[in-house]
Amino acid sequence: MNLATEAGVATKIRRMADRVRWGHPVFARHGIDPCRLAVAGDPGTPEAFSFLVLGDSGTGLHRRATPQRRVAEQLLAHGADARFLLHTGDVVYPVGSSEQYPDNFIRPYREWIVGGEDWRGLRYDQLVFRVPFLPVLGNHDYYDLPLPLGLLAGLTAPPRRLLRRWIQLDVGWHGSYVGQAWARAFLDGLAAVPEAGLEEHLARTRTATVDGARCLLYRPGAFTRLPHRHYTFRWAGLDVFALDSNTFNQPLPAGDDDGELRRRRQQLDAERGALLLSLGPLSGDEDARDDRAAKAQQLDEQIRDIDKQLESGPPAVDQEQLDWFADALIASWRNPEVRGRLLVLHHPPVVTEVSKWDQGQTLAVRARLRGVLDRVAAALGDRPAGRPLIDLAFSGHAHCLELLHTGDTGHGDAHIPWLICGGSGYSLRRQRPEGPELLEGPAGSERVVARSRLFLGRSGRGSSLRRSYSALRVDVAAGSPLTLTLTPLVAEKAEGRWRHGTLDPILLPATG
Repeated sequence: MNLATEAGVATKIRRMADRVRWGHPVFARHGIDPCRLAVAGDPGTPEAFSFLVLGDSGTGLHRRATPQRRVAEQLLAHGADARFLLHTGDVVYPVGSSEQYPDNFIRPYREWIVGGEDWRGLRYDQLVFRVPFLPVLGNHDYYDLPLPLGLLAGLTAPPRRLLRRWIQLDVGWHGSYVGQAWARAFLDGLAAVPEAGLEEHLARTRTATVDGARCLLYRPGAFTRLPHRHYTFRWAGLDVFALDSNTFNQPLPAGDDDGELRRRRQQLDAERGALLLSLGPLSGDEDARDDRAAKAQQLDEQIRDIDKQLESGPPAVDQEQLDWFADALIASWRNPEVRGRLLVLHHPPVVTEVSKWDQGQTLAVRARLRGVLDRVAAALGDRPAGRPLIDLAFSGHAHCLELLHTGDTGHGDAHIPWLICGGSGYSLRRQRPEGPELLEGPAGSERVVARSRLFLGRSGRGSSLRRSYSALRVDVAAGSPLTLTLTPLVAEKAEGRWRHGTLDPILLPATG
């Protein structure tokens, strides 16, 4: 039995659309852009500022010295300067349930939330943020529990709370209900607004105008909601595009020659079964519990990836979202007021983390983003020499901090710096033994698609084991062309002791 279930692409799209009344005629009637966000305080001029990035954070496996809280404290040390926080997805683990928000989200980030000093009294669906907290959906934010596991977890919750030093199963009665908990925590849930009051609600909340269209105004400390599961906003002349990659990550079918995949699935399933049998009474070593539970989750994800490849028929793809991104990116490049462009989504198209680098979902996201960027490049024609279509892209999903640069791919995704920020609390993973270069193409004529410049995660073994949890500070220089400085924020555990600090800043000058 899988540890979690996942709805199909069409179901995810439909459920999320219903929650924001997607396509309701009132939007067109009043000239409202349903995917545009304006953040109060935007200076509108290309001034210097900083922001923070984290991802794959919401674990409840640790009860003492939680890595998630250690990283949150690192973020707080830089919070006074930050204009917003980007979250690359998997806000709570393991199944995005509302039951997990109090301990796995509200408690560790309480200083960012109005009323957070009394965090136990806060409702997950009524949060107001002091500083803009801007997430995308991760796969775990969409996951649900198989009914037997939900019943077992719910019925055994009281004894597990008493015995949690020995037994840890970080689930409750239910899962996310296809992303419902994430939606109630972060979206402006228009489905809950009566039809008779919808126009009044939109008149009160869609009070900003950007590029000639009305849009939702995000007001820190007062009203902090997002317009949709994918959205865009601008700060100081920098456009940020946030995508829901869960609806365009479906791998291509394996086809008739699927024997090796099936054998691999059987091997992983046997390994997962043996590991689950060992998840009963454990030693009091919290790191050991974390490692075993996280390994089970990793195996579950690898099996799910293979299952998606073994499905028959063409893969479901959220073409509407991809078309929206292409059109929005083209418009951004044609707008002289925009000095740069950032992208954030959960699933990375390039990564060297050992469990994700060659997954079917990773390759699917690469192919579909490449198709979008090829279309954008064709529409724009000549650009400043060497200037990538995206100045910096962020993702999570891989449990590490990694900086890669795509190479001369011959496509619109060439020369993009890609920052994987997925090591902010959940168990970390290693870099693949094959090394930092990713190749693609037929045997004998492969080309380098990306090279890794930095990798932080799990390293060493035995007494030399190091766990480097992380987040990121990004400093944006004033003016144009865009210049970025990346400062990794690290909470590392080695030899039973924590060390905190920053790594040397990395400069990303715009070229051309």
